[in-house]
Amino acid sequence: MQCSQLKNILILSFGILLLYTAYMGLQTLQSSLNKIQGLGVASLSVMYVTLSISSLLLPPLLIKKLGCKWTIVASMFCFISYSLCNFYPSWPTLIISSILVGLGGGPLWASKSTYITITGNKHAEMSGQPTQHVVNQYFGIFFFICQTCRVWGNLISALIFHLTPNAGSLDAANQTICGAGDCPVQSAQSTNDTAGPTKTVIYILLGSYTGCGVLAVLLIIIFLDQTHTDREKNKDSQTSCCSTLLSALKHLRDKRQCLLIPLTMFSGFEQGFIASDFTKSYVTCILGLKYVGFVIICFGVTNSICAALFGKLTQYTGRIPLFLLGAAINIGCIIGFLVWKPNTSNFAVFFVMSALWGIADAVWQTLLSSLYGILFEKNKEAAFANFSLWESIGFAIAFGYSSFLCVYIKLYILMCVIVIGILLYGAVEYIECRNSLTVTEEGPKDHDQHATT
Repeated sequence: MQCSQLKNILILSFGILLLYTAYMGLQTLQSSLNKIQGLGVASLSVMYVTLSISSLLLPPLLIKKLGCKWTIVASMFCFISYSLCNFYPSWPTLIISSILVGLGGGPLWASKSTYITITGNKHAEMSGQPTQHVVNQYFGIFFFICQTCRVWGNLISALIFHLTPNAGSLDAANQTICGAGDCPVQSAQSTNDTAGPTKTVIYILLGSYTGCGVLAVLLIIIFLDQTHTDREKNKDSQTSCCSTLLSALKHLRDKRQCLLIPLTMFSGFEQGFIASDFTKSYVTCILGLKYVGFVIICFGVTNSICAALFGKLTQYTGRIPLFLLGAAINIGCIIGFLVWKPNTSNFAVFFVMSALWGIADAVWQTLLSSLYGILFEKNKEAAFANFSLWESIGFAIAFGYSSFLCVYIKLYILMCVIVIGILLYGAVEYIECRNSLTVTEEGPKDHDQHATT
């Protein structure tokens, strides 16, 4: 039985890996590939605004009606549309496909997290292990596999772009506006531009990404088992969108959820920065479009390895030191981005900064997700809907201001959000410690109700 549960985690992980290989590969390239009038980052901002709304309205409703497995399948089709619409990038096609991805993203992430948490709880019950350790390990396995999507997606794009001679070569005279000093006004006045890949190369890339999405859907449909709760259709599953919205909003009465909002939003901010501003204002600006994939591969490698490592390491260190480590690395990188003057003579620094950012992101992706599953185990759907909501708002804001603010201002915003987020996370740990002492003294109680106002 435990082998079956591990098999399901692996199938889910590889299915999401294939899907996100295409999605993350395209997301990383949007700010450089579709940069005319900010089309690429504008479509990403619309995507995450829609995602924030769908995270509140759709996940509990779809999970109850379809179950986790079929919610995942339905959501995957929305992501495939994004690859297809990039064959003809324009405001109508990209905006429509971005809305579809946003509608599917909330249910996909919530159902994935719910599936992993349910499977981890079953394993813990049968093996007698602490629930939070098993859930952490399962999230670690998932993110170890899933986060390599940045490796494969960017490796595909990097190799394909190298089919175009001199693609992405830049005029060195325009490199003075790269880095933290890159501002939209300067960029508009500059003649700095890259030699874009040919249509044939673009179509090969998009065809590869579309194929990955189709394989992901087939893998989940054929091999992923339904969870026990998927097969038990609740009689009261005739839930309206209003009631699911109220359920998710009602979850905000839990003070722990409110305190986690800034850190959850930072997860979206920091991923938006690495996917948009770092790739455009540092990598593409100096090295050219063809190096974006190779630099982000470093992010994906460290991110994947550390996701698995941190998931296991929490058994020995606890989660607090790792959260502090992630915050320290992010703050150090932000300071580095502010003072660094990127040029071709410090070629290795591009890869080092990308790798360090990947280590910090592994903390937020792995431990923050498992933290939601552990703290709000009795109300998982609403909790993960809130997780998707606030992370999506962070993404939407990051991509939304990408075409309007200078890079150094964005870095200062990141600094403020991470400092506030980690301080409020400390308050959550204090509440948990106090509640555990109360439960020990008074006997078993509903743990979630101790932290609800």
